[in-house]
Amino acid sequence: MTTERVAGVDEVGRGPLAGPVVAAAVILDPDHPIEGLADSKKLTERRREALFEAIQARALAWAIAEASVQEIDTLNILQASLLAMRRAVEQLEPAPTHALVDGNRSPGLACPTTLVVGGDAVEPAISAASILAKVTRDRQLVMLDDSYPGYGLARHKGYPTAAHLDALRRLGVTPVHRRSFAPVRELLGKGQQPLFG
Repeated sequence: MTTERVAGVDEVGRGPLAGPVVAAAVILDPDHPIEGLADSKKLTERRREALFEAIQARALAWAIAEASVQEIDTLNILQASLLAMRRAVEQLEPAPTHALVDGNRSPGLACPTTLVVGGDAVEPAISAASILAKVTRDRQLVMLDDSYPGYGLARHKGYPTAAHLDALRRLGVTPVHRRSFAPVRELLGKGQQPLFG
C-alpha cells in the first residue's frame, strides 16, 4: 500500500512591481513535526528564518521554484504564479500523491489536487510552503537592492509603496521591474527610458 504523501503548495510575490514570483512545495514528515507553522505573513522575519531552517531539515521533501520577471510579463502574473507552483511540485522527491494548493486556481499538477482558500493559515504543509517561498523571495529582493540601489527593494520587497513609486519616477525602470504592471507600464508609456545597468 502506498503511503500518502501530501504536499502543501503556495506562492509569494503576486503583488510587487519588481522581482520574480516564488513558489514552494513541502511534504511534511509526520514523524518530525515542526512547531509554530503559520501563515508566513503573520510571522516575524526572525521566526520565518528559524522555521525556514527547520522545514528544510525536517520535511520529507521540499522544493522552491520561481517564474521570472520576463515570464510574468509574457504570461501574466496568474499564469506565472501557477507555473512556479508546477515547477516546485515537479521537483519534489519523492513525488506527492496529493497536493493542497493555497488559493482557488489549480496549477494543473500531475497528482490529485485540493484547492484551499486561505490555506496558509489552516494547513501546516501550505504554511511551510509559504514560509519557504517568502524567505527565499525576501532574500532575493535584498540582493537586488544591492544591484539597484535607491529603490528601497530590501525594505518594501518590490511592493508598490509610495517610496517605491517615487523612486521609479525619479530613477527609471530597471530590468527587474515588471513592465506589464500598470505603474511601470504607464511610466514607460510616458517616455520613461528603461534603465539598464
